[in-house]
Amino acid sequence: MTLHQKIFAIFISVVFLLFILELVRQRKIKEEYSWLWLFVGAAMVALVLWPDLLLFLTHLIGAGNPLTTLVLFGFIFLLLINIDYSIRISAYKDQIKKLAQQIGLLSKEPKD
Repeated sequence: MTLHQKIFAIFISVVFLLFILELVRQRKIKEEYSWLWLFVGAAMVALVLWPDLLLFLTHLIGAGNPLTTLVLFGFIFLLLINIDYSIRISAYKDQIKKLAQQIGLLSKEPKD
């Protein structure tokens, strides 16, 4: 990686971390979710500052190219995020159904 590429990658990683911290500060992301995004930002910085770590991970999983390793980890990360959101949406669907049923029962009660 050339010096310009490293500087650009570090800049993007730091901007990403600051962006996540600002979203937490503005309460647009809850603290319970922010740790995941902060971990991703820190991993981005670590991989830029220590390219040998990326090469080690590439050899560990048997990939031929470090870019393949990054794409694979990105794909796995997005897959896990989608599974998490699916679980949450299913739970919210059940809660909404129960609330709608309770509202229906309350609206049918005789009024005094």
